[in-house]
Amino acid sequence: MNSLKLFCKIGFIKKIIISAFSVNDKRYERRFFNLTFKNFVGLGAGFDKNARYLSELDALGFGFIEIGTVTPIAQPGNDKPRLFRLPMDRALINRMGFNNDGVKVVAERLRKWRSKHPASNPQTTTLIIGGNIGKNKNTPNEDAWKDYEKCFEELFDCVDYFVVNVSSPNTPDLRALQEKEALKKILTHLQKLNQQKFVETGKILKPLLLKIAPDLNRNQVDDIIDLALEIKLDGLVATNTTISRENLLTSTGEISSIGAGGLSGLPVKEKSTSIVRYIHQKAPSIPIIASGGIFTASDAAEKLAAGASLVQVWTGFIYEGPSISKKILKGISGKTN
Repeated sequence: MNSLKLFCKIGFIKKIIISAFSVNDKRYERRFFNLTFKNFVGLGAGFDKNARYLSELDALGFGFIEIGTVTPIAQPGNDKPRLFRLPMDRALINRMGFNNDGVKVVAERLRKWRSKHPASNPQTTTLIIGGNIGKNKNTPNEDAWKDYEKCFEELFDCVDYFVVNVSSPNTPDLRALQEKEALKKILTHLQKLNQQKFVETGKILKPLLLKIAPDLNRNQVDDIIDLALEIKLDGLVATNTTISRENLLTSTGEISSIGAGGLSGLPVKEKSTSIVRYIHQKAPSIPIIASGGIFTASDAAEKLAAGASLVQVWTGFIYEGPSISKKILKGISGKTN
């Protein structure tokens, strides 16, 4: 990524990169959350945690980038090593632990980027930026809403939409916040802040989405659907990584030696698609950003057919490389329009 950053500073090389990896085609545009996405393939949170590579990822053709997860206070994350490849399974295990520079630093970095790429000038970029927000490791769950508030306030003018992350398995007890009452407290408070910002500034409301785990049972998913409809949540991101280790080709010994962490990639594909399909069947009015096991155009088409509005890659990007967005878009061609 640092090499790509260097190359993108050289005008003619950046043009070559854009030509090689981007697709400029109106057929791939999507309109959701009152935002126009130049295409429906995004990069999920956890890759560009600190908003350092927006221009470079834009040059690789992604329609949207989700930065973060960002927390109020900078934190180093869990001890290294904390990211492991499982090549036989086309998967990763990570236990990063929300390592990030802290919301104030990330917000300032985003403001500087925005000043060079104003939305009023589509010649600079049409990249949509999402802000994935979480709580600090040492913040008790009963005070978690305060952390989400701080991140929301700091990033409000810097991102196009928000994703509330309560589903990472790498922050102790974070997933307990997926229970209905805990979630309702956080999301209702953010919606009130959103309304206040709208009244104060006259600007549009920021879309607010929730990222959920693939390990929820159907009753828990039903609770989330009910809550999303009740408080008029703008959408769901389905799904995060799984804590399951079922049906892996990698040896049990190697898996045991790696230890805890969230599993992503091909092994989570079916579970993620199943949740996307279930949510769409129960509540077709809720837009879904699908994530989990997307490597090819066929994988993306499967998620879209299940009811997703947009798709995000992460592990697929690691394995397939910088051409993944173009390959997916070209592979699907105009079939989903």
